[in-house]
Amino acid sequence: MNTPAAKPAHPPASLAWSVWGLGALLYLFGFYQRVAPAVMTDRLMTDFAIGAAALGNLSAFYFYSYVAMQVPTGIMADRWGPRRLLTAGAGVAALGTALFAFSPSLFWANAGRLLIGASVAVAFVSMLKLATHWFAPRQFAMVSGMALFCGVVGGVFAGVPLRLLVESFGWRPVMGVSAGVVACLCVAIWLRVRDDPVQRGYASYSLSTQGGGPHGSIWRGLAEVLSYRNTWILLLTPIGVSGAVLTFAGLWGVPYLRQVHGLETKMAAAITSTLLVAWALGGPVLGALSERIGRRKPIYVVATVVGLLGWSAIIFLPLSLPVLIGALIITGFASGSLVIGFAFAKESVPARLMGTASGVCNMGPLLGGMLLQPAVGWLLDRNWLGSSAGGARIYDAAAYQAAFSLMFGCIVLSLCLIVFARETGCKQQA
Repeated sequence: MNTPAAKPAHPPASLAWSVWGLGALLYLFGFYQRVAPAVMTDRLMTDFAIGAAALGNLSAFYFYSYVAMQVPTGIMADRWGPRRLLTAGAGVAALGTALFAFSPSLFWANAGRLLIGASVAVAFVSMLKLATHWFAPRQFAMVSGMALFCGVVGGVFAGVPLRLLVESFGWRPVMGVSAGVVACLCVAIWLRVRDDPVQRGYASYSLSTQGGGPHGSIWRGLAEVLSYRNTWILLLTPIGVSGAVLTFAGLWGVPYLRQVHGLETKMAAAITSTLLVAWALGGPVLGALSERIGRRKPIYVVATVVGLLGWSAIIFLPLSLPVLIGALIITGFASGSLVIGFAFAKESVPARLMGTASGVCNMGPLLGGMLLQPAVGWLLDRNWLGSSAGGARIYDAAAYQAAFSLMFGCIVLSLCLIVFARETGCKQQA
């Protein structure tokens, strides 16, 4: 009598983390490029002879293409799988970084940043898609938190370490080497990553494997995702919550700490990196807490309130440096609640639309950076009193307070929105 074949086991943790980890490395690189201008503001303003508004726009070119790519990326992740997306993304990221490194004018620097943003935009949604196949559903919020942590590691490297390298070798050679590193990552992704454990002989955690099955109209799927109320709420809420962190740590925090608090660039970069580290730690902790209590909305609401109070103190109160650092740590930790939003969004739609929903909702944090970075720069220029040093403009405390008030206003709107989200109970929409 024939015995039934043994059912394949789920992939070992070491294999799952290594496959997912290569996607995480591209996300790390993307985050590194996202915040790198913060420690190069003086060099970029001098090199390209620009003010705060133009610098904010240069940094935001990354976000323009990143945001535009989120919906296509989610659709492509659903239809074609993460492996090809990650490989192509890493290759284009290498090209865009090289273009930025050797740009002869502001136009070409903007073009390089545009390519970088479009290419690394595939990383996060692809990581979420890999997580649904390579990890158990109960681990999704934790893995999402680890994704943010990996990204913030890139952001931390773009702080003091990058500033030291820029001071030693110049920003152009450092960006040139960065292009070579991500080109090597492109090859590694193609050789190692697979869309589903089935392709390695293991059982998948996904309810349905990618490829081969019929797909509905792209636009019909997008329209269906947008028909859910939670999709809109979870798209718009991170504009304030995460946008404030990306605006402060990603561009304007370092010059603010230098010009208002009189710190050296390396110390200012270390402090903004502390904000990012707290953000990274808050993600998995708050995500795990929401899994533990079996609810998403209460943690998201409370964390947003804490973040709002933190930014209020940072922007409007005359804090001493130690108190300011403490406020940034608490605010960054609370802002890690955006991780809850990713799991929240995934659960708010049917499983077949998870990639599209993730792409739509991942636009929110980047929309915050895209809108707030140049808007803060524009307001700084509007309140500039005419001081400059070495070709870079100097702004006073009143100018920064007026500009950062935009961040405060956006977080107020975020809090008003999230209270209307429909709770999923940490369960997938049928």
